[in-house]
Amino acid sequence: MDLNGYFEAFTRRDWRTIEEGRVRIAVIGLGGFARERALPAIRDAEFCEATVLVSSSPEKAGDLAGTFGVERVLDYEAFRDGAGSDAYDAVYVATPPAFHEKYATAAADLGKHVLCEKPLAVDHAAAERIVATCADAGVVCMTAYRLRTEPAVRRMRELIADGAIGEPVQVHGGFSARLLDDMSPDTWRLDPDVAGGGALMDLGVYPLNTTRFLLDADPVSVVAETHSGDAPFDRVDEHAALQLTFSNGATASCTASFDAHPDSRLQVLGTDGQVLIADPFGGDVSQEIVVERGDTHTRYAGPSVDEVREEFDYFAHCVLTGEDCETDGEDGLADLRIIEAAYESAETGERIEL
Repeated sequence: MDLNGYFEAFTRRDWRTIEEGRVRIAVIGLGGFARERALPAIRDAEFCEATVLVSSSPEKAGDLAGTFGVERVLDYEAFRDGAGSDAYDAVYVATPPAFHEKYATAAADLGKHVLCEKPLAVDHAAAERIVATCADAGVVCMTAYRLRTEPAVRRMRELIADGAIGEPVQVHGGFSARLLDDMSPDTWRLDPDVAGGGALMDLGVYPLNTTRFLLDADPVSVVAETHSGDAPFDRVDEHAALQLTFSNGATASCTASFDAHPDSRLQVLGTDGQVLIADPFGGDVSQEIVVERGDTHTRYAGPSVDEVREEFDYFAHCVLTGEDCETDGEDGLADLRIIEAAYESAETGERIEL
């Protein structure tokens, strides 16, 4: 099987149908990821620009606004009251999960499109309300799964769909980090009321969602185990492992850890070969994809692409064209449904049907 076609235009935006247009975005929440990854990505994007920052401390956000050329800064209350709503077309919700619903629904009620960080909400019920509010308002609701627009992952999906490795049999995906190397013990990620869960919610959602994307299928059952050690990990899952079963018999093993050697990997094993990416979830994908089929071993390393910029341009493209969004609110809902079933399985020791 000739694989060259997948790599000749490795970074192509297969979703792109327009050449110009601009969506003005209000960034809600100015934590580390918003400051260090999202705002630079929006600045470099083709189809969007940041025009409003929403922060609990507009004064402190002033320097950030100056750096990125953002003309208006609002506090949260002013945003919810509709102040400055003529200055933006869409919002990017980058707050912790417990506050996603409050600001996503407020934006939708103002007629603004919504790009919301993963997980879509702190629980399935809150996510349902976000999706329903956006649907009633007729606005785009997208869950911020940046891996879904990343070129290596998209090429991996095409290879699988075209039968390059035969029928998928097993998926292995894992994402681990040493959380306390970069964050203090009082981080919101270790507060279940704010985060909704621990390693599974924050890190495990990456291999979970990417597996569903690669196989273009949802699992029919899940069995899971979690482990929590001493403080500060005693209130959330420190380590998590789950196995998904799909209707065709394929399985996926997804693991996540808040307190292990930093690593991420993704492998899909098929009846005739395998395809894998090293370090897909760490934020800077290596662009290296390996395909094996029979005696053929192909390794390709593509040029660096900012997956966050791709995510914002894809969102803006959906807003401008009205085309269906692959990572819509329903996609975020599906993951939360599986995650809640996984937590139930871990608590009861039973396999949970989905």
